[in-house]
Amino acid sequence: MSGDTYFLYHSIGMYPDKAADLTAAMAAFAQLWGRPDDGQWAAVLPLRQRFIDRWRAILAAPEASVTTCESVTQGFFALLGALPPERLAGRTVLVGADCFPSNHFLLQRLAERMGFTLRTVPLRQGAAHVEDEDFRDAWTADVALALLTWVSSTTSARIDLGALVAHGRQMGSLIGVDITQGAGLLPFDVMAPEVDFALSTSLKWMCGTPGAGVLYVAPGLIGQCRPEAAGWFSQPNPFNWDISAFAYADDIRRFDSGTPGCIAALASLPAMDWHAAQDGAAILAHNRHLTGMLFEMAESLRLPALTPREEARRGGSVMLRLPESMAPQEVLARLRGQGISADTRGQTLRLSPGNLTTAGGVAHLHRVLGTLL
Repeated sequence: MSGDTYFLYHSIGMYPDKAADLTAAMAAFAQLWGRPDDGQWAAVLPLRQRFIDRWRAILAAPEASVTTCESVTQGFFALLGALPPERLAGRTVLVGADCFPSNHFLLQRLAERMGFTLRTVPLRQGAAHVEDEDFRDAWTADVALALLTWVSSTTSARIDLGALVAHGRQMGSLIGVDITQGAGLLPFDVMAPEVDFALSTSLKWMCGTPGAGVLYVAPGLIGQCRPEAAGWFSQPNPFNWDISAFAYADDIRRFDSGTPGCIAALASLPAMDWHAAQDGAAILAHNRHLTGMLFEMAESLRLPALTPREEARRGGSVMLRLPESMAPQEVLARLRGQGISADTRGQTLRLSPGNLTTAGGVAHLHRVLGTLL
């Protein structure tokens, strides 16, 4: 399969020779881990660190401010539990109704235990993403923490991060951002605007594997955090065996807990290395060319676009509204039968062209959808 008609960069993400690279990385790990000597950790931990350093470069993050986590939700949970209880108790946590649902599920579960009020900014009637002004209006001085979704997973609408962060600073809130749907495609800098924490996965545009999440915490906030899941890797010296002398490391390592799971990071490292070797501006320009074709296709087929047309207001996907008369699963089955990879959320057809996708692939999608409609 060439990948010409692969439109799932909002989901998993592919790059040339991914299967071969992943196979080689896992085979190398198996040989290393199955060797009857004592060289395993000396080889594996530097590879995990290389994965972290790749992410630090993408985030433009300072040293010792990024670590691994299993998922965005798990990393968010670790951050929330590490904050001093008084930071959230009796106050409000703000999130948009278009956030990734897993984050909302987590906040709903934690609100009572941690003593905060969860405020969810609603969608306007008929809208598919929360408007920036609605989020800003709901962001009042009682908000202790706000979680921003940089790019929506259902519309690819992108927030004005700078303006919202500036407002949040005026409110005195902690500010976090879920960058999952834009990381690796759109430039991002944790210092411009400066945020308190950021979360992502290595899937999507990064083309990595599940389980390879990352958590960034601003150096000024790290010292205030006391992660609940303290473990031997949370210490300045993991080989301290004195159970009466535990102390947190003074950097992001305090979030590392017990023995770190390394396999997802090692499996994603070939994708991270591939990504680091690419011309980011060229990848984005390719995406912009193909998404422009998708907008033209939507107009031709009279399919309403849920994604803003203006480039500065969107990520790398184009989300289209299918007619109510069309069953989404039947549409996907027909597309799959023609070698086209896409997905749906209800009546929303999600299309995300990436490095493997071609203009010919978009033209083929246009023809197939035209026949279906």
